Amino acid sequence: VQLQASGGGLVQAGGCLRLSCAVSGRTFTTSSLGWFRQAPGKEHEFVASITRPTRRTSYADSVQGRFTISRDNARNTIYLQMNSLNPEDTAVYYCAYSGRPGATSSYEYGVWGQGTQVTVSS
Repeated sequence: VQLQASGGGLVQAGGCLRLSCAVSGRTFTTSSLGWFRQAPGKEHEFVASITRPTRRTSYADSVQGRFTISRDNARNTIYLQMNSLNPEDTAVYYCAYSGRPGATSSYEYGVWGQGTQVTVSS
């Protein structure tokens, strides 16, 4: 499995961005795709995940109601729609793959894409 994230950038507080993660290779029928982020000097933080095939989603409390994770099976791509961004959302965002459904911890994810920088200015 390989993951390619894109869509990061610089945005003002209150703005929005959509991240994409293209998935290639063979994935398990039941699995999770997730987004994590890492701010300078901090550990990886879970953001959101979506389970295959149920499409059940999970979110960190800090992004609940502002971010939406989705997947397009035809394009083998997952998305993270980020609305009402604030400076605390500034981080490198990573997409990741887990063979476990409902995974929300970084240790459950064995495949990681390269990060994409999101910077929110105040």
